[in-house]
Formats: sequence, structure tokens, C-alpha cells
Amino acid sequence: MSDQFTIVTDPIADSVGLSALFAVLPLLTLFLLLGALRMRAWLAGVISLVVALIVAIAVYTMPVGQALLSASEGAAFGFFPILWIVINAIWVYNLTVASGHFDVLRRSMERVSPDMRIQAIIVAFCFGALLEALAGFGTPVAVTVVMLMALGFPPLRAATVALIANTAPVAFGALATPIVTLGTVTSGASDDPRLNTDMLGAMVGRQTPLLAVVVPLVLVAVIDGRRGVRQTWPAALVAGVVFAVGQFVASNYISVPLTDIIAALLAAAAVVLLLRFWHPIESPDLAVPPPAPASSSSGPSAPRPSTPVPSASGPPASGPSGSGSSGSGSSGSGPSGSGSSGSVTAVRDTRVEVARAYAPYLIIIAIFSVANIGVVKAALAKEPWTVAFGWPGLHVFGANGKPLASTTFTLGWLSAAGTLMILAGILTALVLRVRPGRAVRAYAATYAELRHAIVTVMAVLALAYVLNQSGQTTTLGQALAETGGAFVFLASILGWIGVAVTGSDTSANALFGALQVQTATKAGLDPLLLAAANSSGGVLGKMISPQNLAIAASAVGMAGKEGDIFRRVVGWSLLLLLVMCILVALQGTPVLGWMVPAA
Repeated sequence: MSDQFTIVTDPIADSVGLSALFAVLPLLTLFLLLGALRMRAWLAGVISLVVALIVAIAVYTMPVGQALLSASEGAAFGFFPILWIVINAIWVYNLTVASGHFDVLRRSMERVSPDMRIQAIIVAFCFGALLEALAGFGTPVAVTVVMLMALGFPPLRAATVALIANTAPVAFGALATPIVTLGTVTSGASDDPRLNTDMLGAMVGRQTPLLAVVVPLVLVAVIDGRRGVRQTWPAALVAGVVFAVGQFVASNYISVPLTDIIAALLAAAAVVLLLRFWHPIESPDLAVPPPAPASSSSGPSAPRPSTPVPSASGPPASGPSGSGSSGSGSSGSGPSGSGSSGSVTAVRDTRVEVARAYAPYLIIIAIFSVANIGVVKAALAKEPWTVAFGWPGLHVFGANGKPLASTTFTLGWLSAAGTLMILAGILTALVLRVRPGRAVRAYAATYAELRHAIVTVMAVLALAYVLNQSGQTTTLGQALAETGGAFVFLASILGWIGVAVTGSDTSANALFGALQVQTATKAGLDPLLLAAANSSGGVLGKMISPQNLAIAASAVGMAGKEGDIFRRVVGWSLLLLLVMCILVALQGTPVLGWMVPAA
């Protein structure tokens, strides 16, 4: 079971091209099962994992024991830290639902603007970017998608909007962890002095802002088609342009780790300021119809009703501090122009209740900000708070004869974002006056609710580890790299593949960062440009990553229908990827070569 294994990237007739035909089979299987056959994501993930294991064992001659151990490490990584973040983030949300304060938050946002299209810009794009800056790893999708549901978005549209919005901020997510990782893996692959966190961040900051300008316009198009773009383009453009300028300035002149925080806050403030002087000429009611009366199965322990919460629904009878003035049977409340047909009952929330409604998110921001202070972060990265160990029995060596870094499992049990989310949840329960028993029941219900997502994410990460540690991913990377000078156009695609498989820009940079630099050196291309392209192109694979699809589907009550969401977002993913490929290709020529920082 524990025979060691050394990676070979050209097992078929010493040909990388022929070997790539087999290496791509698990990925093709995954995307065909999701997109064409509409198979449940957890089942598609398990089947694709089996295909990857067969290819690893039969084609790459990876010992059975090593292949299974590789899959087990990937599954463990899928749960911790990734699912650990998602589960606890949704638990925090469920606490706000259980206390009735999420209705208060919804009404507060409706007062900022009754227009659902603008609410999506504020929630999915601006607030989602802030969550990405602080936590990353699926947290923005997990939180914003349920916020959109509470505002009245249909489940499928809420999931689509949340996934598309989670693009431009990804490269600088979790305080620029992907960029830091990219600098670490590329620094030894070339003698180019620019391959460090600051210069790589500056280069990425000259690519992803273009996405930031476009994404809010895409969001309103997804929500309300051409009418949405025609009526709300000022808000979408202000959000996108301000975020883009903030991202460029912060990454190039202020601080790479703080890039998304600065950009997100500036964009949100700009939209709110705009709304003081401008409003859409029309705010159509795009909310879903009110749900049927709650069944007996929905009680305090249920994290969320199985049907979407319409934007015009009133607070539950057991609202915050018993202040719900409209019963559960009332047709709703909200500002004029945003409500549904029928009687409308005005609900006035006190300033204290509004403050409590926003408290969970302020608590999250505060906790993550403290945890990322240099001294605190360094302390939490040491034993006993963080423990690193080789995965038992797994002995995989790279083509250079050195053990793969991925065989070392890091258990940052206290510093993990998921653990910080538990702390945020405890404080949230105290602030919102949720009793311990009710909080515990909500936590248990969260696990039950996410059971399919748990299987999906663990299967997909097991698949990713098998692909990486058997050499299949490296084979695909080298096949693309053999295109020579044309690789400047394909570099972003390599990052896109990496994120689509692993669900993480950090993992994609660790996987392909050095390969991008080595290929650039051989082909006479700029290593800084190609390394940055790996991260910038990778962000567009986030929306089609099976683990993110599973998170979004579970959060909106569409577990098993990930294929439906995949088909909604894959076109946008490919279109924006094409734009990024063209941008990077032009940056590799005199046309836009001036955008690349000099040594």
C-alpha cells in the first residue's frame, strides 16, 4: 500500500501529446456529466474520481495504494479547510434566519435601493469582494447567495449571480494568498528579480481590473437582460470602474494583501453615494412569488425554508425581540416600488435591530482583520496552533526526485477561516440572543443541509489530488506549454483549468506557476506576464468549479441540480476567459507591452 511513486509526465510512448489524451479524460468526464447529462454533482465527482484513479494506475503506473492515499488526502483537504469554512459560514447565516434578523437586514438593504439589480451589485459584487478579501475559499458564494435569496432572487438566478460576481476579486482573495503563493513557487524557477509578491501583484492588478469593469454589467444583464443594462448601467459602471481603479492603485502603490478590501469598500461607498443623486427610471418587481405556508417540518432548527424567501415577505412571527409586526401570513413589506402585489404592511425596524442585523458581518470582518495582523498571523502559523505532517504512507516524488510539497498536510486548526467563523457564530448568537440549544440545532441542521455538497467537494478535491500527484495535470500543462510562442495566448487557459479542477486560485498557482515561468523562459516570453496570467485567467474558472457549484446549489436548495447552474455560468466563464487571453496576448506585444512593469 505504501510503495513510493515518481511522477512521469509522458507515460505513453514518451509523448506528452499522446499522454495528454488520457490525462484529460477525468476532466472531460466531469464536465460532460455535469453539463450534458445533468448528473448530480456528487455523483459526477465520484465517477470522475474513479476515472482519474484508473488512468493514474493503468496509464501512469501509480501504485494502487499511493493512488488511494492521494485521493484520501485530497478528500481530507476538501473537508478541512474548504468545507470547514463553508459549513460554518452558512451556520452564521442560519443564526440570523433563526433570530429573524435576516429579514431586518433585507429591509435595510431595500431602503438603500428597492431595485433588485442594484441590490445584487452591492451584495454579490461589493460585499462578496470584501468577503473574498478576508476569507476566500468559497465563503463569498456561501454567504452572498443566501443573502440574494432573502432579497427575493429565484434560486437559480441567485446562484448564477453569486458565482459570476466571485471573479475579479479572487486573485487577491484571502489577503492575496494566491499572489503570495505564486511568488513563492516562481521565485526559484527563474532569475528574474520581478518574480516576487509585490511585482506579481502589480501585474495582476493590471489585468483583473478589466474584469471588474465588466462584471457588474454582466450581473444586471443576467438578472434583467437588456432592460437591466439599459436602466442600471450608471450604477453598474460606477461599481466596476471604482473597484477597478481601487484594485489597480492598491496593488501597484499601496498594499497587495489589502487590494480587495480597499477596492470593495470604495466601490460600495461609490454606489451608495450615487444613489443619493440618481435612481433607475423603473424598478421592476423581479422577486419570486411568495412561498406556500411553512410546513410543520420547518421550525427553529431548520436553517432556512426549502422555498425561497421573497423580497416582499414580512418578518416571521417570532421576529427579533418579538418585534415582528406582521404575522407570517402577511403579504409583506418593503419600500414602495419593491413590494409584491397585494396588501403591503410597513415594517419599521429600530436602529438597534438594524445594527444587530449587520452585526454578524461586522463581527466577521473584525475577526478576520485581527487574525491577519502580521504578529497575530505569524503566531497562529506556529505550533501548537498549526501542525504540518506528511500524509501517512503517501510517498510521491516529482520528476526532479524531490518529494511533492502537496504530500504535506497542514492542519491550522485555530487559524483556519472555518474556526474563525465558529468564533464569529458564537458571538453572533450572543448578539442576536439566540439560545445555545437553538444555535446547536441550527448547526446540526447545517450539516444535514450540506450533505450533498460535502460529498461533492471531498470527491472533487480527491480527484484534483490524484490528477496532480499522478502527473496527469502536469502532462496537460506541458502539452499546452509545447505550443511555444503561442503560449502567451494560452497561459490564462492553464490557470483556468487549474482553478476549474481545484476550485482555488491558490492551488492553481502552486500547480502551474513554476511551469508558466519555465515555459516563458524557453519560448522567449516575459515570465512575469505569464505567471500573472496564470492567476488572472484562473479567477474565471472559479464559477465553473464543481466545489463552488456544489456550495451554491446547496445554499439555495438546489442540491443535485448543479448541472443547471453550470450551464448558466459556463458561457460567461468562457467569454471572459477569451477576453483575458486576448488582453494577455496584447500585453506580450508592443501594443500593450507598456503595461508590463520593467525590471
